[in-house]
Amino acid sequence: MTRYAVLLHWPETDTPGYGTPEFHKMADAFAGFKNEIGKTSVMTSSEGLQPTSNATTVRVRDGKTLTTDGPFAETREQLGGVWIFDCKDLDEAIGWAAKIPQAQTGSVEIRPMWQQQSAESWKQ
Repeated sequence: MTRYAVLLHWPETDTPGYGTPEFHKMADAFAGFKNEIGKTSVMTSSEGLQPTSNATTVRVRDGKTLTTDGPFAETREQLGGVWIFDCKDLDEAIGWAAKIPQAQTGSVEIRPMWQQQSAESWKQ
């Protein structure tokens, strides 16, 4: 099995307000997806992210740590969540990613993850 990071991107400004009919429709779509994938062992983790207004970007230049508020670049879509899938191959990961409701209005990026190594192997 290969582990894939599934990164959800969508325009934050298009996210419906809490409690609105559009919000309930979105929440129901996510509940349906989570119910379906929950019957498998594919999704091992899912974490949503707070809005980019709460983000801090860190850069080190000439030995000095610089921080700025927000994301590192102006984009129409922002990273809103990171999920981890264990799939037999990329085709399976794509099949599941296509079912994520945000794929209809944003984009879903899939990246294979590096094989986990023990901390001891890093010292060599």
